[in-house]
Amino acid sequence: MRIVYFTHSLASCWNHGNAHFLRGVLRELIALGHDVQAYEPEGAWSLENLRKDHGEEGLQPWRDAYPELSSTSFAPGADLEPMVDGADLVIVHEWNDPALVAEIGRLRRSGHDFTLLSHAPPPRAVSAPTAIRASALSNSDGVLAFGEALAEVYRRWGWGDRVFVWHEAADPRHFHPPAVEQERSGLVWIGNWGEGERTKELKEYLFLFTMAGSPMPRPPASSPATSPQSTSPAAITPASSPASPPSACSRRWPAESPSSAPPGTIASTSSAPAKTI
Repeated sequence: MRIVYFTHSLASCWNHGNAHFLRGVLRELIALGHDVQAYEPEGAWSLENLRKDHGEEGLQPWRDAYPELSSTSFAPGADLEPMVDGADLVIVHEWNDPALVAEIGRLRRSGHDFTLLSHAPPPRAVSAPTAIRASALSNSDGVLAFGEALAEVYRRWGWGDRVFVWHEAADPRHFHPPAVEQERSGLVWIGNWGEGERTKELKEYLFLFTMAGSPMPRPPASSPATSPQSTSPAAITPASSPASPPSACSRRWPAESPSSAPPGTIASTSSAPAKTI
């Protein structure tokens, strides 16, 4: 299949936790033999803020970790038709400009024979419902919602069985416990957090430990979670010292935080190089 994905940014995870998940998904699709093309808008706030904080070298960890991935940037008002021409599947991340979402929907309606899915990460459909409704999602074939709470919002809007829950998770090729246990520090969490979904569990199993500075409970040696091939949704290690410097993917807010940068978008805060991708 030819798959086209319009992301906010594939290159930057600065307050853009979806980047970790999307990189893993797109790489798996490539490994399965699909033709994958990613597009991202010029001047994306995530990429601009990463460069402001860390310079161009802040992009090197992602380049090293995902050599098979790349994205093509496009200017505002660019002709989108050549980008989707011949595609079997087009997925549009909802942090894109509503005008872009509407235009791709128009192309779908005008006769292009691709399946169009809208990827709804947390929690924009709840925090900015007017923007979502104005973005012509009605031309999409379905919505990929980050969790059940968000999926229910779309069902109430009449999407019915065209809503699919697509949980975010870690790419186990990069995020997994070490094959041989060693001294570790820092924390990586990749997964859903928003709209009250799994809040109680996250507080009980994750945040209380990190706030107290206590070591995270480790699985027994016989547990499958200790395997590098584990598909666990998070790679968890003991909390860092508060003095640890933030990585290139720290949780930070842009100077003018847009509605498309919702609370609950958490990426790596580890100082270990392996966690800054």
